[in-house]
Amino acid sequence: MTSTSTGAVTVGLDGSPESLAAAEWAAREAALRELPLKLVSVWEPVPLAARAAFLGEESRQHWSGRVPVEAAAGIREHHPELDVTADQLTGEPGEVLARLAEESALLVLGSRGLSGFGGFLVGSVGQAVLAGAKSPVVFVRAPEDAEGEAAGEKAAGTGDGGPAGPVVLGIDAHEPDDALIRYGFEAAARRGAALRVVHVWSLPPYFAYGLPPDPELDVELGKQEAAALTEALADRRAEFPSVTVEEAPTVGKTADVLVEAARGAQLLVVGRRLRRAPFGGRIGSVAHAVLHHAAVPVAVVPHA
Repeated sequence: MTSTSTGAVTVGLDGSPESLAAAEWAAREAALRELPLKLVSVWEPVPLAARAAFLGEESRQHWSGRVPVEAAAGIREHHPELDVTADQLTGEPGEVLARLAEESALLVLGSRGLSGFGGFLVGSVGQAVLAGAKSPVVFVRAPEDAEGEAAGEKAAGTGDGGPAGPVVLGIDAHEPDDALIRYGFEAAARRGAALRVVHVWSLPPYFAYGLPPDPELDVELGKQEAAALTEALADRRAEFPSVTVEEAPTVGKTADVLVEAARGAQLLVVGRRLRRAPFGGRIGSVAHAVLHHAAVPVAVVPHA
């Protein structure tokens, strides 16, 4: 499937294993979309007044510039069909990368693994980019930390097997956003993967009123939530008839349900509302929690 997006798939690199894993993931994504791949490092100069305390400023700048060049050389060996460019930009990393997100079809960043319970932590730069970006951003973990990395490579066409897991899409069926839903369907269609759509809802708070549970009411509410999800997906299902869709209305805590649903998936897609806080952008509680605990690449799609 050829993407209708313009621009390149852009990767922000800092030389860490996570950013290099992001570059490899982005290379596969660029191949799927038939788009060029742009590798970028961002050099933030030390203020002139403080440079005396930072020895080797020129050496650090040179190293930063070598990172995308060397990564590009490696990617060209594995993906000779790709148009790959490498560049070093100057400025505050969060601001520069947020700007690149607007100029690109997709921005991909690495995310530092949290040893012990299999999730990943978004650093200050990643949070700043995500809060400021108005376009999708994907976060990728290092291969040794990521669950199902080999399966992801096969699904992307770099292995000898077929699609190994679904794309998981989290939505609110009562306030569905078409940009978010379309992103999930397109991601599944590119990969020839199934799409698991998760809508999380809550049972009435019986305990707050000291009332006994009402099983019949619970069943009826479940039917209503399932119907809402079916209705929210109707247009895109008609547009993407080749995508096998699993509708999963589920009771629980949204972030926990999404993290569990994404186990073994190729990609988890979640939304982030474009609301401005008094002191800048916000990531959103669900996206923030998912980014810290999901074990697969996560695409965050901003929407109204």
